[in-house]
Amino acid sequence: MYVSSTYVRAAGLRSWEQPVTTTVSSSSSAVRQGGCLCGAVRFEVPDAPDAPHLCSCRHCQKLSGGPVMSWVCFPLAGLVWIGREPVWFYTYPQETRRGRCPDCGSQLCALDDGATSIAFTFSALDDSLDLVPAFQSYAHDAVPWLRPVTDTRPAAAAGS
Repeated sequence: MYVSSTYVRAAGLRSWEQPVTTTVSSSSSAVRQGGCLCGAVRFEVPDAPDAPHLCSCRHCQKLSGGPVMSWVCFPLAGLVWIGREPVWFYTYPQETRRGRCPDCGSQLCALDDGATSIAFTFSALDDSLDLVPAFQSYAHDAVPWLRPVTDTRPAAAAGS
């Protein structure tokens, strides 16, 4: 659910900086927490990780300053921002926004317009040691000196 454009203009935000409005779940189910380097932006998501993967697209390389970014998706419903919210900007106009801390600049998340899930970087999570990338998107853009992740998704295994 997005905030109305009237609110965006009244708050002095540019359209790509509009906040992401989420619903707070009253359930006591397990959650994962995370945040930025300086701690200004914190979040909780339902502990239902999906599609952990590496991305080698040029956007991820440039944004991270490294050869890959590690991503994992969580349901958007139940996302709770604690403290400040990220600043949003489009990397793919009218399609995909990235969220970063307005204070320290940490790259935290990505959100496709109309999506029901949000992707967070492994590094944004307080604990991601149990997550293992299951595939690598944009492997054709990967640096040649880093071995690509083997695709372990069920559909990939069935096709071998």
